[in-house]
Amino acid sequence: MDKRIGFLSFGHWQAIPGSLVRTAQDALLQSIELAVAAEEIGIDGAFVRVHHFAQQLASPFPLLSAIAARTSRIEIGTGVIDMRYENPLYLAEEAAATDLISDGRLQLGISRGSPETALDGYESFGFVPEPPQTAADLAHQHTEIFRAAISGAAMARPNPQMTRSLSPLAIEPRSPGLPDRIWWGAGSRATAVRTAEQGMNLMSSTLLTEDTGVPFDELQAEQIQMFRDAWKAAGHAREPRVSVSRSIIPIVTDQDRAYFGGAADGERSDQVGYIDGGIARFGTSYVGEPDRIAAELAQDAAVMDADTLMITVPNMLGVDYNAHLLENIAKYVAPAIGWRHGGSGTPLA
Repeated sequence: MDKRIGFLSFGHWQAIPGSLVRTAQDALLQSIELAVAAEEIGIDGAFVRVHHFAQQLASPFPLLSAIAARTSRIEIGTGVIDMRYENPLYLAEEAAATDLISDGRLQLGISRGSPETALDGYESFGFVPEPPQTAADLAHQHTEIFRAAISGAAMARPNPQMTRSLSPLAIEPRSPGLPDRIWWGAGSRATAVRTAEQGMNLMSSTLLTEDTGVPFDELQAEQIQMFRDAWKAAGHAREPRVSVSRSIIPIVTDQDRAYFGGAADGERSDQVGYIDGGIARFGTSYVGEPDRIAAELAQDAAVMDADTLMITVPNMLGVDYNAHLLENIAKYVAPAIGWRHGGSGTPLA
């Protein structure tokens, strides 16, 4: 299996001591520069998280289009867009335009959403579930319309005075291949099965909204296997893709140790907590000497089962530090999990 590695940025900004990302403009411009640097290093993907009513990245398509215009190889994408907030037809237009600008490099992660800073914030965007419809139902409804739209389904009645035709209208533009590059952010095994049945790629969440007592990586690997089994049973023609996310910090320099040395000395363990009123299991972070991290990642069942590993980055430490972080992962850690240099330039030493 060809292993791909991308970075995932939440795009935080805050004017606090130590932050190099103090404004929204900083977050946006630095995200572009980090993607350019990542491509030069050989990293395969640049992904952004989408949150609303928070000092984080919120509107991904202008940003992803700018990244596309500055790069030529790296995949661009989201991890993930909350579909409760989205007008599905406008989303279809934006996604298609961004994919065309990038020449087919868009990998679009969507989901039903997670807890946000705003209570029922999607209602402020004009999307109010009509009982007995739930917010999750709303997200799935938007997703169904969006996926039909990017596939060329009729979405509007024509105006014969303008079109001289009675044929229903599809959205424009459309981008060939985009329907196969939609990922669903799944937080449970059951959701992963539904994702496979619907023919979307699997973006396994940074947490699972269930706990069976087994380590996070084993539970996530079980989720991935159930997804692949359901995909095969559904008879889809293409091979699906699967991603997982991890926090990985190799301690290589004094600067690394100053930032993260304390975390490197701690014990590796999952966390179990509550989210959305239910129990959830969170995975561990990998912080420490590169050889130790490489050996531990090679034993992470879900990392080894997935074809794509997304590395969450501490974006407020700035472009230079995060490029340094990604380069150290590429040099010292990634080969242990089957990754090969993805860039077109000189292979890493």
